[in-house]
Amino acid sequence: MKIIVGIPAYNEQKNIASIIIKLKKNVNEIIVCDDGSSDDTNEIAKELGASVIQHKKNLGYGASIKSIFLKAKEMKADILVTFDADGQHRVKDIENIIDPIQKNEADVVIGSRFLNQESNMPKYRKIGIKTITGITNKTLGQKLSDSQSGFRAYNKKALTDIVPVETGMGISTEILIKASKNNLRIKEVPIVVLYEGDTSTHNPVSHGASVIFSTIKFTSIEHPIKFYGVPGISFLILGLIFIFWTLQLFSESGTIVTNVSLIGIGSIVIGIVLMVTATILYSIISVVREQSK
Repeated sequence: MKIIVGIPAYNEQKNIASIIIKLKKNVNEIIVCDDGSSDDTNEIAKELGASVIQHKKNLGYGASIKSIFLKAKEMKADILVTFDADGQHRVKDIENIIDPIQKNEADVVIGSRFLNQESNMPKYRKIGIKTITGITNKTLGQKLSDSQSGFRAYNKKALTDIVPVETGMGISTEILIKASKNNLRIKEVPIVVLYEGDTSTHNPVSHGASVIFSTIKFTSIEHPIKFYGVPGISFLILGLIFIFWTLQLFSESGTIVTNVSLIGIGSIVIGIVLMVTATILYSIISVVREQSK
């Protein structure tokens, strides 16, 4: 079984050598995506025998993962493990990550920082990740503990069925949404993350915003009726209630209450726009899916 580890890296010359040396004892191939680094990340990875993808400029974490997916498929990987370059992941946890795939129990495996253990992650990051995971779970209809972990494993079917497009941090959620859409089996296993202070290179605000916008975008595409249609009906009903109230007040007093009538008209307009959007988007997506079959 061909196991490939993919490492997205941006200015990681201080960590990349030790990570590659440790990984070479456990896996068949190593892919490093140098995402426009200005240091020696690229040269070090090449000297140590890794297959290096080089972005001419910094494109983002998602772009790196996308390039790694494409390269892993080209190299005919049976299992791709994505592994962060910041030195926080333990190489020995790879065995736990790939085990459910080897046993044919899962297509996508997430290394959870919160599963069956107490994480020493900085508190503000823990709150942010749990919040994002909660939003992701509602979209997926699953109960994951760590939707944002970059330490994951994918089997050949997952690599074939999932085509990432996000360039930012939203790719973690995008991949899970597309895995769920394709009925891929998602499983979590516990991992240990080594925090020495806060070594994250990702801004928590931009990370959170990227993930939330990504979730909204892919949810609206995959479920347009639910995303636009249900709120549209709700606004339409609300508008009719306020219009009825306006007519009732007019019949009693002979005057129109402007605020009540405006709320009614506005709600009806919003409801109609949302319902038309849901119908058009659903039709377009249905046609695209039929043509792609």
